[in-house]
Amino acid sequence: MKERWASLISGGGTTMQEMVKACQTGEVSLDIACVISSTPSAGGIEKARKLGIPDTDIVVVNPDMFGGGHGRVDQERFGLALLRALKEHGVTVVTQNGWLPLTPSVVIDAYPNAMFNQHPGPVPEFGGKGMFGRRVHAAVLLFRRMTGRDFWTEAVAQRVHKKYDRGAVVRSSRVEIHPEDTVDDLQQRVLPIEHRTQIALLKDVVDGNVNEAPRIEGLIRPEEEQILLLAKRTARILYPHG
Repeated sequence: MKERWASLISGGGTTMQEMVKACQTGEVSLDIACVISSTPSAGGIEKARKLGIPDTDIVVVNPDMFGGGHGRVDQERFGLALLRALKEHGVTVVTQNGWLPLTPSVVIDAYPNAMFNQHPGPVPEFGGKGMFGRRVHAAVLLFRRMTGRDFWTEAVAQRVHKKYDRGAVVRSSRVEIHPEDTVDDLQQRVLPIEHRTQIALLKDVVDGNVNEAPRIEGLIRPEEEQILLLAKRTARILYPHG
C-alpha cells in the first residue's frame, strides 16, 4: 500500500509544485493525499489547482481562525483542525514546504517519524521563529561577512520538532557561497537544490530509508554567537515579509 502524502504550505508553493510533479510522473511512488495551506491567499493554492489536484484535496486551515486571546493562536484547537484534515485524507506522511505556523504538538505526536520540515539554511543555527525565506539567506551572508569566514549554506530536510527548526536533519545538500552573492543570488541558487532535496526525502520515505544525518559540531563558535544573533535580527529587519 502506497504512502499518502500531504504538503503543508503558506506561500508560493514552488517546492510543493515540484514534489507533486515528481509524484505525477512516477519518479516518486506515493499518492498525493492533499495540500493544506495556512492562509487562503497562498499562491501555492492556484499552483495545486493547475497541477490537477481537486478542490476537495486543497484545504485551508488558518491558525488565525483559532484565536486564544491576546493575539495568540489556540494551539489545541488549531492542531485538532489540522489533524482532522490530515486524517480525513488518509495522510501517512507530511512535509512542511514553506509552512510558517508553529505546528501544534497534537499533530506532531500523531505522525512520529513521518513529519518533515524544509529549511533553506543550516539548522538550528539559522532557524528559529521568524527565520524563513530571504531572511535565512540574508542572515547567512551577513554572518559570513561579519566573521570573515569562508562559510556555506545548505538545503535541509529535517524532522518536525515542537520548537521551530530543532528537529533532526535527515537530508541536506550543501551550497557554496560566492563572494559577490546577493540575497537574491543565493536564494535562486538554493531553491532548485531545495526541490531536489525534498524529492529525495520522499524517495527515502517510500524506500523506508529515512536516516538522521550527522551534523557538524560547533558550527558557530562561542565568540560568534552574538554575531549570529545580530545577523538574524538584521535579516528580519531587512526583509519584514520574509
